[in-house]
Amino acid sequence: MFKKKSELIFGIRPLIEAVQNGQEIEKIFVKRGIDSDSWKELYRILKGKNVPFQFVPIEKLNSLTNLNHQGVVAFISKIEYAEIEQIIPYLYENGKTPLILILDHITDVRNFGSICRTAECARVDAIVIPANGSAQINSESIKTSAGAIVKLQICRTFNLEKTIAFLKESGLKIISATEKAKKTIYENDYQFPLALVMGSEDTGISNAIIKESDLTVKIPLLGEIASLNVSVSAGIILYEIIRSRMN
Repeated sequence: MFKKKSELIFGIRPLIEAVQNGQEIEKIFVKRGIDSDSWKELYRILKGKNVPFQFVPIEKLNSLTNLNHQGVVAFISKIEYAEIEQIIPYLYENGKTPLILILDHITDVRNFGSICRTAECARVDAIVIPANGSAQINSESIKTSAGAIVKLQICRTFNLEKTIAFLKESGLKIISATEKAKKTIYENDYQFPLALVMGSEDTGISNAIIKESDLTVKIPLLGEIASLNVSVSAGIILYEIIRSRMN
């Protein structure tokens, strides 16, 4: 899906220029073991930027382009990322009760797109994702979201726990959706500033985030299947929050 040349930057010098010119970069793949002077220059630049990169085998890069990539291939971002540290004060200043959605390492692009579609319909104020280990924002995720991704405020962070700490300091309660919770989603009201955390498809929410949560909630499951798809779960919980706030 990322075969279009317009969606790729390859080569170290073009990427240096792109980053220095403020081009939004989704992710950078770097050849494992690279040690050139030009890479060291790029690395110094990346250290001061909020751009995720990952070391991969050369075969990965060759599968993305057969041109001279010099050991570096980057995906151009299809959106402009927002800063959660700017969004929260703005919401308070405008008399709003923040509703933030945190996606803890959700990697499937279809699930991500579906969640974004529901979030936009539910008027979620912002979505926070980790810079590493999240679904790529690409043509498929945007299509699945019915275009909602480009309408939402999406923030990425290199330190999810630090971002959660900021949200708590800003007066938001952290609510984690987990099957380990004692209370169901129907046993709380949600008329306070909050951030809802949804966990990855495989491992759920990390223990560190569960520990920092103010509340944990679960969806009651009455059938024989033990779990719901994460995008379905997000929709159920978000609209229970909306129902509570409307009342």
